Amino acid sequence: MSEESTGKMGLMSLTLFSVSAVLVIDTLTASASLGPSAITWWLITLVLFVIPYGLVSIELGTAYPGEGGIYDWVKRAYGSRWAVRTTWFYWINVALWMPAVYIMFAGMFAEMFMPDLGLWPQIAICVVLTWITIWICNKSVDAGVWVVNAGAAAKIIVIAVLGVGGFVYAAKNGVANEFSMTAMVPSFDSALGFLPVIVFNLLGFELIATMGKEIKNAKRDIPASIFLSAALVTGLYIFGTIGILMAMPVEEIGLVAGLIATLQKLFGTGAFGNFMVYTVGTLALFTFVSNMVTWTMGASRAAMEAAQTGELPALVAKEDPTHGTPVGANNITGVVSTAVIVIYGFALTMLGTATGDELFWTVFAFSSCIFLLPYLFMFPAHITLRKHDAATPRPFKVPGGMGMQYFIAAVCLLFVGQAVLLFIFPEIFSGVIDWAYTIPVAIGLFATIGIGEYLLAGAEKRMAKLGTAAE
Repeated sequence: MSEESTGKMGLMSLTLFSVSAVLVIDTLTASASLGPSAITWWLITLVLFVIPYGLVSIELGTAYPGEGGIYDWVKRAYGSRWAVRTTWFYWINVALWMPAVYIMFAGMFAEMFMPDLGLWPQIAICVVLTWITIWICNKSVDAGVWVVNAGAAAKIIVIAVLGVGGFVYAAKNGVANEFSMTAMVPSFDSALGFLPVIVFNLLGFELIATMGKEIKNAKRDIPASIFLSAALVTGLYIFGTIGILMAMPVEEIGLVAGLIATLQKLFGTGAFGNFMVYTVGTLALFTFVSNMVTWTMGASRAAMEAAQTGELPALVAKEDPTHGTPVGANNITGVVSTAVIVIYGFALTMLGTATGDELFWTVFAFSSCIFLLPYLFMFPAHITLRKHDAATPRPFKVPGGMGMQYFIAAVCLLFVGQAVLLFIFPEIFSGVIDWAYTIPVAIGLFATIGIGEYLLAGAEKRMAKLGTAAE
């Protein structure tokens, strides 16, 4: 029996995996904070970024199937040195992003069920969720895939409810924001600080390439799943954003509790309203867990492959002998996430809960910058591999000659680069720099890069012993 035929994931599972990875409920309110112009930004990003990014992901994923994903592509293009950097950022961002997701989970949980829940009980919820996520990912691929598929379905339901509910609310009560052509024209005001969330929300289609041996027919199913999930995800994001803006004035959209506030506005506080808020809100909370399971599964698997070649410490290479899951990378993810959550709790204790949204955004922006860095290597790698590894069969090729490939890579780099810039300097186009916000984000970014360079030095020593020094 061939390796492909032993895989567990077919087209439907891969599509749901991509939807679960890319479609995130927790940042939907942040993108809605752009106001009606968010709809135009979504469409611009779809045409100029998502489509070319998806095409590049399909070409690389089918030409170089395996479990390394971006790590493998960058390694083939530029050698082990850049591969180490890539896989470090790709993996560790999950441990840094997980706190932001579960901080929002705890805030929403308290808003729905226990409004008087204190800070440290919420921190405890975040830590417990972190280790539930790690347990699921350590258990088996089958368990993870079940959570991923259920999470994708839950995300679709939540966004459908937001979209439909927004239109129904607007029909009864009027539209909360102006949807004129003028209001929808992209602007460069202070709300532009939320623009990188749109790029962030649409990254992750390449993650399925890390599932390697788990895919039944990679050459057939990877292209179809990326096309299907890209269309589905973008349409749902736009629909959900419109629903929120139909009901909630932009200035009332909160980052942590904004989703629950929207549901309360849509359905009211009666018996039916409370039922809908609790039901849809609980589904949204489940999607937070499924999203972390998805990314932990993919990123840890890529880190394990890198560690098994000596490019990351040996602890990261540990693999479960029964299930083949990357238990070393998963457990480190849990430890780092727990540490960040606890530090967040002490910071909020010192600064006061009034800064909750601001501190949440700082944690999210810092982790998002790390998340974006590997994509700055991915698109140049596409060009390099096209030029210097043309002999490798490509079941799917991005249309056009090399001139078109350079153009596509440049546009994608522009989108990713501006997202990193705006995460660090959210009001730079308004001529304002909030150093109290920017300095912690920049310190976290450079500290993470510095740790990566330290790990790179260790990797070079390990590979030198093996006679395969980093290029």
